[in-house]
Amino acid sequence: MDGAPKQPSDRALHNGLVGVGAVLVFDGEGGMKRYEPSETLPVVPPRGFKLVVGNSKAPEFKLWLRGELGEFNSGLLTSPTSRSRCTVMDDRALVMLRVVRPGAAPHDIGRQFLTVWIEKSRVIIASELNILDFLGMSKWEQSVHAPVSPADLIARLALRATDRLEPLIEMLGDRLDEVEETLITHRTEKAQDNLEHLRRTLISFRRLVWPQRDALTTLEIEDLSFFSDRDRLRLRDAAMRTARIGEELQALSERAVLVHEEIVDDRAEQMNRTMLLLAAVTVVFSPLTLISGMLGMNVSGIPFADHDGAFWIVCLILIVLAATLVWWMRRSRLF
Repeated sequence: MDGAPKQPSDRALHNGLVGVGAVLVFDGEGGMKRYEPSETLPVVPPRGFKLVVGNSKAPEFKLWLRGELGEFNSGLLTSPTSRSRCTVMDDRALVMLRVVRPGAAPHDIGRQFLTVWIEKSRVIIASELNILDFLGMSKWEQSVHAPVSPADLIARLALRATDRLEPLIEMLGDRLDEVEETLITHRTEKAQDNLEHLRRTLISFRRLVWPQRDALTTLEIEDLSFFSDRDRLRLRDAAMRTARIGEELQALSERAVLVHEEIVDDRAEQMNRTMLLLAAVTVVFSPLTLISGMLGMNVSGIPFADHDGAFWIVCLILIVLAATLVWWMRRSRLF
């Protein structure tokens, strides 16, 4: 029936997007093993930690969080947020990151939020994002390259987030190149419309990247007892890569400003040429208008008033005068 609820896929069930989530235990030496929430979990190795991943919208996972962390802290993990940030409470940390959804376009990046609770020997991630696929957990089960500490896991999350951003940044750079090419061909109006849209997109990306860098930097410098020097180095590397993405966005923004100035200068130049042409026309026709106006006065004593060819003589004089003025302005390079 059409009104029947949609059944979750096997992949969603396997990756913890439905129910109480997924549980993974890391041994701290690059190994990892997954357990079902209903199974009895082994003791976490001294150098290892446990990762719990769940859907922030799943009622079962919310109930589990409330029992584990309390009403206040569980609310922090599942409530939506608009900015990336890091909050340290005693010897625990809450990190909120934003990730671009897969297959996003630069004009519609569709941010996905993930919230990470970090404490000694345990990490909890609440997000609608498929974290296990996002991090490539299936490959870690067959190798010894899994994260060795909670900080290593956060650094990898941040690096995966920047991996999704880099192709979009390249697309933005290509679009800016197209705007510059359009400007070269003097299609200023089209270039202006494209540039305005591009600048709005760059602002949106900068709002995504810079807070994320600040969150990683804050986590690095905070005095958490279970963070080693290697952990802080990993977080610093992730923050620096995020900062590099931000610097690329800043460079694109500066290029966009320069292109905008070129468009403004081009329009000003077009207006100057138009005003110069109008001024030249005024210079040519002002004496012609004066002469024709004086000869058209309805008073007596106008020369050649009774002459049969006076009209053509006056027209010839005006044409010669106009040609002389045009020649003089061209020689003087007035236009």
